[in-house]
Amino acid sequence: MYLPLALNRAVQNKVNGGYGEPTRTFARLKPGVSIAQARAEMEPLFRHTQQTFIPPALRYDFHLSIRSLRERETQGARLPAWILLGAVLAVMLIACANVAGLMLARGAMREREMAVRAALGASRGRLMQQLLMEALLISLAGAAGGLVFAEGLLRAFVAIAPSGIPFLGRAGLDLRIAIFAVLLSLACGTIFGLAPALEQPRSSALAARASGRGRRAYLRRGLVVVQIAFSMLLLSGAGLLALSFQKIEEQNLGFRAKGVITAQIALPQFRYNTVQKQMDFYLRAETAIRRLPGIRAVAVTDSVPPGGWQGGTHYSGLATEERPHAPPGTGESVVTRQVTPDYFQALDIPIVRGRRFSEEDRTSSQPRVVLSRLLAARLFPGEDPVGKRIQIAGMYNGAWIMVAGVADNVKNSGLTEQDEPEIYLLRRSVVSDWSGRAPTLVIDSVLLADTVMPWVRTQISSLDPTAPVEMKTLKRTVSGLAARPRFETALLGFFAFIGLATAVIGLYGVIAFLARQRTQEIGVRMALGATRFDILRLVLRESFRLTAMGGAVGLAASLSFSRVLKSLLYGVGPHDPVSFVAVTLLLILVAIAAMLVPARAAMTVEPVVALRVE
Repeated sequence: MYLPLALNRAVQNKVNGGYGEPTRTFARLKPGVSIAQARAEMEPLFRHTQQTFIPPALRYDFHLSIRSLRERETQGARLPAWILLGAVLAVMLIACANVAGLMLARGAMREREMAVRAALGASRGRLMQQLLMEALLISLAGAAGGLVFAEGLLRAFVAIAPSGIPFLGRAGLDLRIAIFAVLLSLACGTIFGLAPALEQPRSSALAARASGRGRRAYLRRGLVVVQIAFSMLLLSGAGLLALSFQKIEEQNLGFRAKGVITAQIALPQFRYNTVQKQMDFYLRAETAIRRLPGIRAVAVTDSVPPGGWQGGTHYSGLATEERPHAPPGTGESVVTRQVTPDYFQALDIPIVRGRRFSEEDRTSSQPRVVLSRLLAARLFPGEDPVGKRIQIAGMYNGAWIMVAGVADNVKNSGLTEQDEPEIYLLRRSVVSDWSGRAPTLVIDSVLLADTVMPWVRTQISSLDPTAPVEMKTLKRTVSGLAARPRFETALLGFFAFIGLATAVIGLYGVIAFLARQRTQEIGVRMALGATRFDILRLVLRESFRLTAMGGAVGLAASLSFSRVLKSLLYGVGPHDPVSFVAVTLLLILVAIAAMLVPARAAMTVEPVVALRVE
């Protein structure tokens, strides 16, 4: 339902049920007008409004911000989307390098076959035609399987994705993506599949097995190094995000979410058409719910941490008896939250000095506030703020308010934002203290939420059966705020796993091919007295060299590109040593596992059999 926006505040408050909502301004630009031009034209009007309507103490705390609607919708998803696109491209390059290495190894194994065909009269074109058909069949089969796999993965990702990611619900595999995937697969398979036919078959290949040396061998080794380097890059990014997410999960929120239920009630405005009637209903609901079994505390507040709407004022609007108002533009915003006396007990927020609100404070002529530890340290550095008075611009008609206590800091603006200074105001049963927001009931219970919620709904229904109630656990709310970093970490971790698995397959393939190429050499060494441990060391030395080179290149690249993740990290630096050490050890262990299979096969070679090979 769309209602006309009343510009007169009195009419607007009446329409909105006694309180006003923040107003956002949207405008359609004329054709050819850019955002920069619109900002330049709006700047003089903003300055005039700033000088005319905003109090001098707050004047420089307001800023003009103009952005496109598209930017407003996608700003939070843009950087993660680019990072995930980079991860996809890295996996693609690993896969291309893997296919190239396997195709080159396959071509080297078929070098004698190509020489025999050429000796029997096959032309260069006939050889290329045969290899092209083989490469096309392999590439098309891989592309078809990949598209089916991608469709299933996309559906799974969309299903587990948190709400709020722009346009994710409309994501799908369209014709453009399918054509791109097929063409890329055909190009990769065809280019490296035709490599054996591009060289003139050597007559020496008719007499013995290919040695595996030369430019093609160095190219295969180089491709393995590239795969390991990109795997290291992906693993480093996934490791940083995983460690950051762990920090988010383990951080101290400043309050206890377990066992806490929040309830919001949409009161019918034709029956509760005044602020006092609405406040009286919540006070009666608070009393009724407190009588339920297993309830430890019940409170009413205009907002609940750690996210969502919250009231606020400016630091420059605060004054103490020793210090007047700070200069305009000093400090940041200060969160204001109106609560009833049991709020701190319901959320288990520690009171580090003084006391929390009491029932007697509701009827006292002296208004009181509770400050957060961060704000108390700024307003009263090195002093005990309890018993001192502050003044808040625009509140309590400029009266001086006594500080009753200091509460510990809590997360107010999400899980990853810094702690903000905060003032707790006592919600009284008078109209002048109404904050302009529908209150929220905070219920702390020792019983399970599924048990308590029906009882709470029954109590509210007994007060007014027409009032709908929305209830949820605070733990679920906190978990929802962590859903986005959890999803981003899972996605990048998945791509890192795919990249690592692909690189390991490539490493295994190259080491197995080299070990097979050196079968005669291994037989000669064993016939001359080399032990199986010597053969193991011979094979592993090449493997470790490739792994070390790829790991070193990947580590250097990771240290350079990890700065891109800085804005997505919490409590972890982009060059965190723990993450890089863990990723390096993981890469080494996985590489060793891939090396041991061909190395162990080389150890079991019988000298007599090896010397008879071709």
